[in-house]
Amino acid sequence: MAVAEAQLYAKVANKHRSRSTSALLEPLLAKGFPAHIAQKALVATGQKTIEDAAKWLHSHCNDPSLDDPIPQEYALYLCPMGRLHSRLQDFWKESKRQCGKNRAHEVFPHITLCDFFTCEDQKVELLYDILKRVGDSFSQSFPPSISLTLHASPSYLGFFIDDSQAKVLKDFAVAFSSEASAMADCHVKPSLKQFHLTLAHKFYPHHQKTLEQLAKCINPGEPCQWVAALYSRDMRFVHYQRLRALFQYKPQNIDELMINAGDLIYVDPTHQSDVSEGWVIGTSHRTGCRGFLPENYTERAHESDTWVKHREYVFVAASKSFTQTEKEPSVKLNGEAHNPSMSRSVTNVLSLQNAALGRGVLVMRHGERVDQVFGKSWLQQCLTADGKYYRADLNFPSSLPKRKDSMKQFECDPPLSCCGIFQSGLIGEALLDQEVTVSSVYSSPALRCVQTAQHVLQGLRLNQKVKIRVEPGLLEWTKWEASKVIPVFMTVAELVEASYDIDTSYRGSFPLSSLVPSESYEDYVSRSSAVIKQIITACPSKGKGVILIVGHGSSLASLTRPLTGLPNKDSGHLAQMVRKIPCLGMCFCEELKEENKWQMVNPPVKTLTHGANAAFNWRNTIMDD
Repeated sequence: MAVAEAQLYAKVANKHRSRSTSALLEPLLAKGFPAHIAQKALVATGQKTIEDAAKWLHSHCNDPSLDDPIPQEYALYLCPMGRLHSRLQDFWKESKRQCGKNRAHEVFPHITLCDFFTCEDQKVELLYDILKRVGDSFSQSFPPSISLTLHASPSYLGFFIDDSQAKVLKDFAVAFSSEASAMADCHVKPSLKQFHLTLAHKFYPHHQKTLEQLAKCINPGEPCQWVAALYSRDMRFVHYQRLRALFQYKPQNIDELMINAGDLIYVDPTHQSDVSEGWVIGTSHRTGCRGFLPENYTERAHESDTWVKHREYVFVAASKSFTQTEKEPSVKLNGEAHNPSMSRSVTNVLSLQNAALGRGVLVMRHGERVDQVFGKSWLQQCLTADGKYYRADLNFPSSLPKRKDSMKQFECDPPLSCCGIFQSGLIGEALLDQEVTVSSVYSSPALRCVQTAQHVLQGLRLNQKVKIRVEPGLLEWTKWEASKVIPVFMTVAELVEASYDIDTSYRGSFPLSSLVPSESYEDYVSRSSAVIKQIITACPSKGKGVILIVGHGSSLASLTRPLTGLPNKDSGHLAQMVRKIPCLGMCFCEELKEENKWQMVNPPVKTLTHGANAAFNWRNTIMDD
């Protein structure tokens, strides 16, 4: 038989074999599942076990897209294993802690061999065969080690591959793509750009030095096995954000989404503008169902967390290469794996950096305010006919502080609810547990902020030891004031008379008289930038005390971004961001003394999450026929 005829025969024979029922598919068909749905379940679970596919089918029984003939997208990556992988994970974790998340954190460490392409479900097994066959053919020529050279620019940091070794990798990628295109009818494009392993991408330029310092701690010559791995993703959600559920949520209404802790949710950011504050609409990766869910029950996840690993070819040595089904993942998908034995070089860098750390700034939103629970007319619910305050609900404060002017001023300057008081004390206790040393406290003149600062200090057992400096410049953007005028706040004397621990000697950077109603966004940003600079200047630079600033939702961005050298977002982005910041949401910045700059890091305590508790009328509920 001629060579060309033999190749053609092999191609036809392999295509014919792909149409036969696989060992995994037969049991699912026997259970009565349609072939296309059973095949879809197998592909969605990486064609590992019947149990995985059956579990997927059970979870997706109400998935409205179950019958849709939408194929998965596949990519072929070369991933490091062993000690080099551990060092890269150390870098992933530490770079995220010190510089925040960048684009590289979305995916695990890898070299792209073939970028994403589609493949019909019934032909995916052919890709496995091709990976095995092509891997075998390159097992002898695959380099025993890959030379990596660090490259840095203001927006990219990564390792480039030596040209001679990159040629072998490109040949491998071309061979896989050629066979996949011919035998599985896929349009596969091999990566022909310079091969690289990205460490950081699309980060802020002022983080470049820190990232480079961490990257230089990675020894690219560490022992390593390289794995050619085939991954898939759902092509419908490529441009969506991923959220991970922190808690279980049971729907209260028919349009809400049932989620379990750990569930991954796809969220289209372009469809959130009409959603109620504190909620998002998303699609569950586990069930395929869509609905509303509380945003504070979730955290941001990585793009690759929703990917499925199918097969891999491990280049062990020149003569010992093999493929395996991924039963226990050998490569973590989220770049967050904990490695107890951090490399000595990274440890040394961290110890030097810790020694160079100075002050901290903790910016916090106030606690729950009464009008947030009871609406703008809350005061009318609490006044008797003769104008005296009474507690109409247990979440109203037991009393209101005395003020010389009309009690009606509380409508524009509302106090904390009882839950808000409890929240604030709880945060203070958590800071005390973490041994956070608060040396200075600044507060917006809004009563809810002063009260929050007071109860945080009580939780810290610092009341009467650390005084609250009332800074009018910390007031939120005045354009957002509902009354369109600057509220009449309690004076320092009135606050002291009401037993708040106020620093009576402090003179604010921005007197109340300097604030104007409906200020421009540029004026608000300028004011916030000036205030944070004056606060930093006023607080001693010696020691490592924390400056606590209690403000509003907008304070978290308007104060920390200029402090860390980040540009300000536009007003539209600020409004969307504030909607997502809960009561007592916080940001923490730490000072790098030697570099004379500040960086954003994780706050010293966890967030506070709780559900809503609606008003209850037993007569209308229990006695209603």
